[in-house]
Amino acid sequence: MKSIVFTFSFVVLFTQLAMAQQSNEEQNLIKLSLDKWQWMADKDVEKLSQLFDEKSKFVHMSGTWKKGEELDIIKTGRIWYKKVTVKDTAVELFGNTAIVWNRITLDAVVREQVAVNEFTVTEVYQKNGQDWKLLALTFSSVRDTHQIKH
Repeated sequence: MKSIVFTFSFVVLFTQLAMAQQSNEEQNLIKLSLDKWQWMADKDVEKLSQLFDEKSKFVHMSGTWKKGEELDIIKTGRIWYKKVTVKDTAVELFGNTAIVWNRITLDAVVREQVAVNEFTVTEVYQKNGQDWKLLALTFSSVRDTHQIKH
């Protein structure tokens, strides 16, 4: 009986430890994603430039472009990501690749017009050494009742 209790306790402890490590990496990605939204709102292209991979792509309602154009759009304010309200987040890890889904309300200024939209944003990251690099960011227009399945 003692060996069963010991074995069960060991399995529970090991499982919790494994989940805590995974959760830690997931939490790091969630924080990085939230930081990214703040950097976009602040037009901090220096930090964004370090985060965005050289080959990164960005899909918006009005087009698809690469890193340089996205940074220019942010810097010049052609799109000002004024405020992002994150309603839900999900993370999936695949080795050194991660996908982060954010369910957001975006308050933006686009070509001098205020725009408030509901999106699910898909962010693809790849770990490069100790750092995560953003490879792709895609805005999908959704209804405000849309939910991310965890």
